[in-house]
Amino acid sequence: MVGTQMKIFVTGVNGQLGHDVMNELKKRGHEGVGSDITPEYAGAADGTAVTSMPYVALDITDPAAVEKTLADHKPDAVIHCAAWTAVDMAEDDDKVEKVRAVNADGTRHIAKACQTLDAKMLYLSTDYVFDGEGTELWKPDCKDYKPLNVYGQTKLEGEQAVAEMLERYFIVRIAWVFGVNGNNFIKTMLKVGKTHEKLTVVNDQIGTPTYTYDLARLLIDMIETEKYGYYHATNEGGYISWYEFALEIFRQAAELGHEEYRTQRLTVSPVSTEEYGISKAKRPFNSRLDKSKLAENGFQPLPDWRDAVKRYLKEIEI
Repeated sequence: MVGTQMKIFVTGVNGQLGHDVMNELKKRGHEGVGSDITPEYAGAADGTAVTSMPYVALDITDPAAVEKTLADHKPDAVIHCAAWTAVDMAEDDDKVEKVRAVNADGTRHIAKACQTLDAKMLYLSTDYVFDGEGTELWKPDCKDYKPLNVYGQTKLEGEQAVAEMLERYFIVRIAWVFGVNGNNFIKTMLKVGKTHEKLTVVNDQIGTPTYTYDLARLLIDMIETEKYGYYHATNEGGYISWYEFALEIFRQAAELGHEEYRTQRLTVSPVSTEEYGISKAKRPFNSRLDKSKLAENGFQPLPDWRDAVKRYLKEIEI
């Protein structure tokens, strides 16, 4: 399929990843159709390709709407980025049904439409399908699922729907995502770092950041092949804590001339998850994802996360 133009339908284009996936499709000469729940594209008005590419409003929890929309557009592939990602809010009793409708049922509706159209499907999932214990790397084909929270459980149900219904699928688990379009840890740190002189950040949750700009390139690399299956994808550069991530963000921001982030003014202290305080949803301590399957299947791994942070800070013009 490499070098052949494809028509690719992308859900969740108002989010961080969907935004970058659409731009990458345009760059490669593929025909991209974006969708989300809003009547019109409502992501970053940054003048990039996604802002003027074809867009269709779609509620993925409505099976008839999904079936009709995809039947109308007849894509060769669907990249399914749409998800309920508010992890703590997902724990509220009045939200659980809605979270499941989006993450599990919505994914099933997309998979069913792909089955009907014989289209490839790429589903974005999460390390939250595992229990996040220990220090071993989670392998992509590990089936030792034990979600800690509603978000993880419903994303797992989405995975299972895709794997049960389709043969031509990619399930790509990601973690610690940051991109231009939307909120993320980097933006939060830059914001609170400006107004506080002392910050505490957890140092016992370990993983690797993922820049959506880099990830989008990999996802299109994948969808252009027939190398189906489960994958893990984050940036390279080793495994770190959120505390170490924060230190690097401030170091680079200071290097760019932003004095307010220098260590002379801003002190960042490590704390345990327990000391930091209980969040509604349990968080995994171990988000170390084994990404070796990417290279084994001929895919180019993502760049070092420090390099990704550097490019990102320039991109958002802090």
